[in-house]
Amino acid sequence: MKGERIAVIGAGPMGLGVAYQLVKLGCVPVVFEADDRVGGMTATFDFGGLDIERYYHFHCISDSSFLDVLNELGLDDKMQWVETSMGYYYQGKLQSWGNPMALLQFSGLDIIAKFRYGLHAFLSTRRKDWKPLDSLEATSWIKRWVGRQAYDVLWRKLFEYKFYNYSSDLSAAWIWSRIRRIGRSRYNLFREKLGYLQGGSATLLHAMETYIEHGGGKLHVSSLVTKVVISEGSVKGVYVGGEFHPFDKVVSTIPLPYIPSIIPDLPANLLQTFLSVKNIAVVCVIVKLKKKLSSNFWLNVNDPDMDIPGLIEYTNLRPLGKDHIVYAPFYMPGEHPKYQDTDQIFLNKVKSYIKVVNPVLCDEDFSQMHVSRYRYAQPVCGPGYLDTLPPVSLAIKGLWVADTSYYYPEDRGISEGIGFGRTLARNCAK
Repeated sequence: MKGERIAVIGAGPMGLGVAYQLVKLGCVPVVFEADDRVGGMTATFDFGGLDIERYYHFHCISDSSFLDVLNELGLDDKMQWVETSMGYYYQGKLQSWGNPMALLQFSGLDIIAKFRYGLHAFLSTRRKDWKPLDSLEATSWIKRWVGRQAYDVLWRKLFEYKFYNYSSDLSAAWIWSRIRRIGRSRYNLFREKLGYLQGGSATLLHAMETYIEHGGGKLHVSSLVTKVVISEGSVKGVYVGGEFHPFDKVVSTIPLPYIPSIIPDLPANLLQTFLSVKNIAVVCVIVKLKKKLSSNFWLNVNDPDMDIPGLIEYTNLRPLGKDHIVYAPFYMPGEHPKYQDTDQIFLNKVKSYIKVVNPVLCDEDFSQMHVSRYRYAQPVCGPGYLDTLPPVSLAIKGLWVADTSYYYPEDRGISEGIGFGRTLARNCAK
């Protein structure tokens, strides 16, 4: 209702999507963000004079919610589509990847393994109903389709260097959605098309901020919500910086494991559910090079001496002048000892990995490096995942709680976050 005060906790894509839609519905949201900027994992930073995302992002032609907002904000002309390529670093050499010809020429697989892998990818791209996959465990599902050889060469390291001990507890539906999203971003079987926004994510974030504020909404950064106050089964408001702010409704979009600390008065079973949600952390190294690493946007890595699933050469998607930008993400459970390693350890690893992949590069070609960390970067979505989560609308009047877990079976992403946030806002405004 228009007269109600509505607080939104978190200004990532979902939180901004909530606030944006509330304004469109005539409501006046107040957004609180603990970080010193909006955007969450899409936020940008100053990388030696270059405004760029802390974590890599790209867009697919199937990202309808993202494209809808661009259209509404008049940003259609800022969207650029580029034909990109993929590579695979395996057995000490960089090979082409991502299309049928590359698969046929790939060394390390026999012809039967190649056929089974290609058939699985093709059928996954065309599958529409994910429900039959919901109860299946991902690695078993993939092995049945592609066989042991293709799994060991093309999949095993990707699972192990992202999910570690959770590798055998992932939903086939979640993995399928990732295969399908990339598979649908093609002109045809041989040509891949991905997109970027001129100015990067900052272009969208600034436009959404402006729209929200011009519509009467407010955005507060460096504003950590320390408690959501509940009394007699209803939301009463939030505490920020020791000050109480009354609200009729509260929508939380921050990672679920934070909920017990800011909403401690929820029933004990709910608190335990939120605490038990498993998440993968990320340590993302971003590198500015004087020379290209390769001609690929996405380079999968399967090497026994490299504990990363891949390298993303962002400037092979979005040109940034003379700079060549490479992202190297290290994924791991947040409780894994490696997450406590110093930034310098990760920087040293990435420099050595890049020089192995492209021996032409030397120390002088590394202009600048930076490390970003995000504790709750990726929920671990096991079989039947949605059944393990409480409903978004809790049994507390005026309270909604969600995070990227609720996109399942879709992966976390800008489009998914905005789309889910807008739906959440429509329910909140009823």
